[in-house]
Amino acid sequence: MSNQPKKVETQIFGKRYELDTGSLARQASGAVFARNEDTAVLATVVAVADKTEGEDFLPLTINYQERPSAAGKIPGGYFKREGRPNEKEVLTSRLIDRPIRPLIAKDFTFQTQIIVTVFSADADHDPDVLSITAASAALMVSDVPFAGPLAAVRVGRIDGQFVCNPTKKELAESDMNIVVAGTKDAIVMVEGGANEVPEAEIVDALMFAHESIQEFVKLQEDLISGLDVEKRQYEGLAEEDPIQDEILTFAGQKLKEAFVSSSKAERRERIKSIKQETEEHIASLHPEEEEVKISKPFEKVLKALVRDLIVKDQIRLDGRGYTDVRNIYGQVGFLPRAHGSALFTRGETQAAVTATLGTAYDEQRIDSLEGDITKTFMLHYNFPPYSVGEVSHRLGPGRREIGHGALAERAMLPVLPPKDQFPYTVRVVSDVLESNGSSSMATVCGAALSLMDAGVPISAPVGGIAMGLIKEEDNFVILTDILGDEDHLGDMDFKVAGTRAGVTALQMDIKVIGVTRDILSTALSHANDARMVVLDKMDQILDQPRGDISPFAPRIISIQINPEKIKDVIGSGGKTIKKIVEVTGAQIDIDDSGRVNIASPDRDACDKAVKIIQGIVEEIEVGKIYRGTVKRILDFGAIVELGFGKDGLVHISELAPNRVNSVTDVIQENDEILVKCISRENDGRIRLSRKQALGEDIENYTNNAI
Repeated sequence: MSNQPKKVETQIFGKRYELDTGSLARQASGAVFARNEDTAVLATVVAVADKTEGEDFLPLTINYQERPSAAGKIPGGYFKREGRPNEKEVLTSRLIDRPIRPLIAKDFTFQTQIIVTVFSADADHDPDVLSITAASAALMVSDVPFAGPLAAVRVGRIDGQFVCNPTKKELAESDMNIVVAGTKDAIVMVEGGANEVPEAEIVDALMFAHESIQEFVKLQEDLISGLDVEKRQYEGLAEEDPIQDEILTFAGQKLKEAFVSSSKAERRERIKSIKQETEEHIASLHPEEEEVKISKPFEKVLKALVRDLIVKDQIRLDGRGYTDVRNIYGQVGFLPRAHGSALFTRGETQAAVTATLGTAYDEQRIDSLEGDITKTFMLHYNFPPYSVGEVSHRLGPGRREIGHGALAERAMLPVLPPKDQFPYTVRVVSDVLESNGSSSMATVCGAALSLMDAGVPISAPVGGIAMGLIKEEDNFVILTDILGDEDHLGDMDFKVAGTRAGVTALQMDIKVIGVTRDILSTALSHANDARMVVLDKMDQILDQPRGDISPFAPRIISIQINPEKIKDVIGSGGKTIKKIVEVTGAQIDIDDSGRVNIASPDRDACDKAVKIIQGIVEEIEVGKIYRGTVKRILDFGAIVELGFGKDGLVHISELAPNRVNSVTDVIQENDEILVKCISRENDGRIRLSRKQALGEDIENYTNNAI
């Protein structure tokens, strides 16, 4: 790292950006303090001095970490310090990793760690895109070989106008939220969501993002200009192994025949057998060597043959055409006690997805830099090892599982009903039972079906598809509904989810430089065609939400009351609301707007709670007859409780048509009587009359006491 202190700053789209190096963390291989208005992060890079023996890959780890002190907060919990990374930190770590990793030399086998720490966070600017640019700048001033500068921007659109790095307030008005990372020449990563935006407009957004990225690339170029930065010299891995030609000669044709198998398991088994035969053959050609290792050269031959088969011979691994979608089938309601369930299968990828409805008590509460927030929709993705025929330790969800769940969750958000129309907390869980490509998009399809099966009134079904790319010089092939092997050996993984109207979520990772507008447009166009096929198949399984929720789900009834009456429903110390819950068995949640959600599996319990609450907030009307209970005898009358904490006075002269000498001659405490409201005084006191209600049948009136 150059220890020359240098700071550069500029205004981009009216906002201040600053990069500072050589002042902080000077023992790191590279460090940059980056600032966007009052949001600031420190990005550090450390690459160890000695190469790890035996490694032939890039050992890179990236960690993004938030400090509550950055927003003037003290951590919650007993220990009052930061613990394991939260979901936001995990997702942002992935967001930084995905565009950075492809640009570091693959044969740089020195353990490398990038840590990005948020030291200041304002309420307007998310640190995530700034962190990507900061990590790139730190790599640029380090000795790590890096094909940067790389920068990232967030794109929003308000009233048809694209906005670069919108504030959180602006994002609330935007119909898209897309993070794009790229170099001066090309886009390398896309992650985001949109409110059913057509594909052509998504391409326009990506092009706008790439133009905006140029400003942040220039800022990094200004930073390193004049700095004495020396990149590390090291002995790289051999590009070609002489054994590769021998492997190709012996096994090339056998491998080509093995590739075109309909089954992943059959294909893997045949390739494994050919590899063993090849190893024995190569060993016989080199008897002087004790051990001949062919794993890496065999993998390179495998990759070259597959790519050649797809591009030149126009043959995919499972025999499909470039734009063909694998066979789709599924079912809903296959789990008897789940509120909603769906089994979605596409080729050899299968997801079992459940939807569970809960109440406000089930909301997820998150302690974040922005403050305490709640989530009423959660989508969790699980990828057990048996889905790919493997064994591994299960210690909670990994980064990939959290990332795939977040992508599927983002895809569903635009079609969910507003909370005031559907006041449920909803959790969707996807368990991948079998995987051979695009299990996250199978999760999206299964999520839509399970929500509809649960009776959640989503505005439209959402389908997802994964696209691939094989690019050889100027020739490229876009693959629809890619297999796992096509993803592994290809140059792009482009996941697109949406409705018939447009895109709701997309994620793109690119392994090669030079992805043009033509490639992006073609990929999105083919993805749209494939999504229509998927949605047609989904319609055959279930084409609309069920008319009612599961009988096992809680019933929630929402009513609106005057906010000034909230205190009456809650009562002193919560006494009234606790009593209602005790009497009815229903859960009751009231927000500051006066919206009351009453939940219970028993509809009668909900109805009873609604009636009680409506009685509490209802004003006693003059001229109306009520059934009440005598609570206290006075010398001059009686106090009658009308229910819901309301009572009034029956004067002795209003007890009977004739003269009454003593109140107890007519009524006793705890008697149920009918009374008519004859007046409401300015001080709120209620005057009642028993004699004016004597002609009514008490059985026609309900006692409203709780």
